[in-house]
Amino acid sequence: MRVGIICFQHESNTFCEVPTTYEHFASDHVLTGEAVRDFFVASKAHHEIRGMFEGLDAAGIEAVPLFSSRAMPFGAIVPDAFDRLVGELMSALRDAGQMDGLLVAPHGAACAVEHRDADGYWLSLVREHVGPAMPVVCTLDPHANLSQAMVDACDATIIYRTNPHLDQRQRGLEAADLVVRMLRGECKPTQALVMPPIAINIQAQRTGQEPCLGLYQKVEAVRQRPGVLSASVALGFPYADTHEMGSAVVVVTDDDRALAGQLAAELAYEMWSRREAYKGVLRTISDVLDEAAQLDGPVSLLDMGDNVGGGGPGDSTLIAQAILDRGLRDVFVCICDPACAREAIGAGAGARVSLTLGAKTDNRHGAPLHIDGVVQSVHEDARYTETQPRHGGATRFDVGPTAIVATDDRVVFQITSRRAFPVTISQLTAFALDPQSFHLIVIKGVHAPAAAYEPFCSHMRHINTPGDSTADMVASLTYHHRRKPLYPWEQDATWSPR
Repeated sequence: MRVGIICFQHESNTFCEVPTTYEHFASDHVLTGEAVRDFFVASKAHHEIRGMFEGLDAAGIEAVPLFSSRAMPFGAIVPDAFDRLVGELMSALRDAGQMDGLLVAPHGAACAVEHRDADGYWLSLVREHVGPAMPVVCTLDPHANLSQAMVDACDATIIYRTNPHLDQRQRGLEAADLVVRMLRGECKPTQALVMPPIAINIQAQRTGQEPCLGLYQKVEAVRQRPGVLSASVALGFPYADTHEMGSAVVVVTDDDRALAGQLAAELAYEMWSRREAYKGVLRTISDVLDEAAQLDGPVSLLDMGDNVGGGGPGDSTLIAQAILDRGLRDVFVCICDPACAREAIGAGAGARVSLTLGAKTDNRHGAPLHIDGVVQSVHEDARYTETQPRHGGATRFDVGPTAIVATDDRVVFQITSRRAFPVTISQLTAFALDPQSFHLIVIKGVHAPAAAYEPFCSHMRHINTPGDSTADMVASLTYHHRRKPLYPWEQDATWSPR
C-alpha cells in the first residue's frame, strides 16, 4: 500500500504590510518527490513530516513524498504565489499515481489574498481529486484558525498539544498510525468541530501554564475515553483577519458521530467558561523595564508586537530605544536590517561604526535607532543548527550575513539580513555570545522561545508592544472579516453548544 505525504505551511499575518511571495517560500523550501524525505528525515527535523515517514516505514507502508513548502510568517500570500504553489502541489499528486491514503500537514492559519481560508481551499481540492473514500489524516498547528472546510476535507484532524510546539514529530507518528489503522480496517474515524465565539489572546496561549493548562488536562481526559481516537484544541491565530479566526475544538471518534459531537461540545463549553482568563496580561515597556532592573539576570524581554514567528518584521526598535534611553548595560538585541549588516561587515571587525538601525519595514515598529559601537565580529555565513526539539521542529537556521555590534554600555546588537526565528539558543552561542553574560535579552516572540531560553534565563517577561503582532488585538487591530459576536470584542456575547 502507498500513502502520500503533503506539507504546505504558512501562518499569514494579514496586518503585515509585506505580502508573502513565492520567493519567500523558495527561500525556505519548495520540494517534490524524494527531496521532501531528505529535507525532513535526513536532517532529523523534529517535525510532523519526519514522524509521518517514520510511522509509515515502521508499519511497512510505502511512504510517497509528494510536495512540501513552507515560508516564515508574513502577510497574506499573493495570488500568483498561491496559485503556483497549489498548482505544483496538485501536479505532484496527479503524477504520483494511485494512492491508498494521504497524510497532509497544513499549518491551519494560511490566508491568501484571493482565498482567505487558504488551507481549507487546497485541502478541498485534494479531497475532490482523491474522492470521498480515500483515507486522509491531517495534522495542524495549534495556532490554526480551524474551518469547517478543513475538517470536511479530512477523515481525522490531529493538532499539536504543546505551545511551544515540542510534540510535532509525535503528532506525525500519531497521524501515520491512524491512517495505517484505517487502511487495515481497524477503525473508521468520524469527527466533529465546534467553534465557540472566542479568540484566545496570544499571551495566554502557553499550554503548560494556566490559563490553558486546565483546558488541556480536560482534553487529555477526553482523549482517554473509550471510542475516542483523538481530541484537539485549536487555540487560534488572531493576526489572520478571516471569518474562521478564533479558537475551536475537534474530536475524532471511531464511527460514533454523536459521541464526537457531544465531547467536542463539552470541551468547547469548557473553553468558553474560562473566557475571561484568556484575555492575556498586557504590560508596558516601562513597567517591565522597571521590574527587570530589580531582578537577577538574565531576564528575557519578549517583544510581542514584533513576534517574528507571528509575522513581525524583526526590526522593531521600541524596546531597544527605551533601553538606550535608560542607559542600561549588558543587553542583547537582535534586529533585522540587511543594509546595516552589510555596512558593519564592510567596516570589519574592530571598526567603530555609526548606524541608523531598524524600523525600516513600516511605521508601526518605532523609529530607526542611531547607535555608535564597535563591530565585534562579522559573519558572511550565518547558518547554525539545533539538535533538540524546539518550537517549529527545525534543526537548521540561516539569518544571512550578520554583524555583532556593541555600544560602550555593552548593548550588543545582532544585526541580521534575514529575520531570526528565536527558538534556539544557538542564535547567540553560534556567534560566541554567552547568554548568561547579559542582564537583559530582548526576544522577538511570545511563547515559541521559551523552550530554548528558559534554561538560561532567570525570568521571562512579556511586553505589549505595538506592531503587526501586538497582543492588544482588541484596541489596536481593525478586523473586517471576523465573526460577530466574538469574545473579547463583544464582551456581552453569550453562547452555549447546541
